[in-house]
Amino acid sequence: MPSNRKSPVRFRERAELLDFLLEVAAATSETLELDRLLENVGKIVAQVIPHELFALLLYSEKHGGLRIRYAIGHREEVVRNLVIPLGEGITGAAARERQPILVPDVRTDPRYLNAVDAVRTELAVPMEARGKLVGVIDLQSTRVNAYGEYDRALLRLIASRVAVAIDNARLYRRVERQNRTLRALAHLSQEFASILDPDVLLKRIAESVRQIIDYHGFSVLLLDEERKSLRNRFSLRYDERVDLDNIPYGKGITGVAAQTREAVRVDNTLADPRYIPSHPDIRSEVAIPLVVKDRVIGVMDLESERLGYFSDDHVRTLSLLAPQIASSIENARLYEEVAQRERRLDKDLEAARRLQAVLLPKQSPDIPGLEIAIGFRPAGEISGDLFDFFDRPNDQALVAFGDSSGHGAAAALYGALVSGLLRSLGRRGRSPAQLMQALNAALLERRVDAQYVALLVLVWDARARTLNMANAGAVPPIILRGGSIVRREWKAFRSACWTLASTKKCSSRPKPET
Repeated sequence: MPSNRKSPVRFRERAELLDFLLEVAAATSETLELDRLLENVGKIVAQVIPHELFALLLYSEKHGGLRIRYAIGHREEVVRNLVIPLGEGITGAAARERQPILVPDVRTDPRYLNAVDAVRTELAVPMEARGKLVGVIDLQSTRVNAYGEYDRALLRLIASRVAVAIDNARLYRRVERQNRTLRALAHLSQEFASILDPDVLLKRIAESVRQIIDYHGFSVLLLDEERKSLRNRFSLRYDERVDLDNIPYGKGITGVAAQTREAVRVDNTLADPRYIPSHPDIRSEVAIPLVVKDRVIGVMDLESERLGYFSDDHVRTLSLLAPQIASSIENARLYEEVAQRERRLDKDLEAARRLQAVLLPKQSPDIPGLEIAIGFRPAGEISGDLFDFFDRPNDQALVAFGDSSGHGAAAALYGALVSGLLRSLGRRGRSPAQLMQALNAALLERRVDAQYVALLVLVWDARARTLNMANAGAVPPIILRGGSIVRREWKAFRSACWTLASTKKCSSRPKPET
C-alpha cells in the first residue's frame, strides 16, 4: 500500500480534518474529465484507508445496475463485464439501502459475491448527489476485521464530497457528447442533402449512423402504400433477410413504428412478441419512423447483439436525425423518378427525331428550271420546322416552307400534322391561295389551342417560268433580278402576317396571289 498513508491521529483535530477535506475538494474539482476524476478519487482513498482491492462502481439506468468504472486489483474481465443489480451482493445492498455496509468477515455473509478467494473484509459506501444514486465506493482487504467504524465514517465523508464531482463530470460528459452529436448531425444533414443517388445516400447514412451509434444490423425499409407493407430498401449486414422484405403495416417492431409514428425500442427481442426474427444473435432493436410532410415513407431500423444496448440518448439522436434522413431519401427518390422520366423523354425525343428525319426530304428534288439546296439543323432534338416538294401535272411543282409555334415535341407533332394535310391537299391543282384556305379550314376543324403554323407556299410553272406564292406569316421571300432586290414584291410580302389556324391577322390582307 502507499507509504504516505495518513494516520487516523491526524484527524483527531477538527482543523486537520478540514485540511484533508480541502485536499479532497481540490483533487475532485480540478477536472471534469471523468476517468481522470475517478483516478484522483482512488488516490485519495489510498492515502487514508489500506486495501488490496478497490472499485468505483457507477449506477447505470441503462443497464439497471452498478458497473465498475475504475478499479485496482480486480481482474480485467470482471471490470469489463460485471453488472451488479441493486440489492445484489454487498455493493448492491449498499446502493439500494443508500447506507454504508461493513462486513468484517465476508465468509459469514451470504450477500458476498466472491471475486477473489483471499478477500476477508469488505466496505461498501454509496455515493449520492441531488437526491439520486451516483454509485458505490467498494474496498476489500485480505485481513479479517481490516476496517472499523472510523474507516466507514471516513469513507462516507469522502463519498459525500466526491459524489457531486462525479455527477457533474458525468453530466459534463453527457452534454459534451450531445454537443458533438448535434455538430455531427448538422454536418450529416448538409451532406445527405447533397447526395441524390438513392443507393449512395443509403450507404452513406448507414456509415454515418455507425460513427455515432454502434450496431450489428442496419436497415431502411420504405412503405409500399398500395400493398400496405414495408419493403427492405437497404441493409448493411443482413442482405439475405428475404423474409423481412414484406412486413405488413403495423406488424413487427418496424411495422408498429410506422403505424404509430413513434420510435420503438426493445431491450430484449426474445421477450417481445412483436419481434420478427431476423438473425439468431439479435437481442435488442430500435425502429425510428421516417416522416416527410406528415406522411410516413418508411422506417430506419438498428439491431444489436447486446441486451438493452440502445439507450434513451440513442433514441433521441436517431429521432433528431430521422427528419433529415427522410427528406434526403424522398428527395433522392423524386430525383431518381425525374431522371427516369427524363431518360424516357430523351428516348421518345430521339425516336421523334428519327421519325422527323424520315418525314422531311433528305435530298434536293430535281425540278426543271430550278436549282434547289436543302439544309436543316434543329436547335434541339426536334423542331417544328417543315418543308416539302410535290410534283404537279403540266410541269408544275409545289414548294412549301413553314414553322409551327413553340419548340420540341408539340411543335414537331403539329408540323407533322400540317405536312400530312399538305400532302393530301397539295396535289389537287389548287392555286397557292386556294391551298392555303383549304389547309386553314382543315386545321380549324382540328384546332389545338395555342398552336399555329407560319407557312409559305409556292407553285413553280416550268413552262411559263413563273412562281405563284401565298404567305401566311412566314419570312417574306427575297426576289433578286439582275443582282438587285425587287423592292415592290418584297414590301408586298412583308405586309402579310396571317398565320394558319390563328385568329390573329393584320389589318390589311394581301392578295391571294402575287
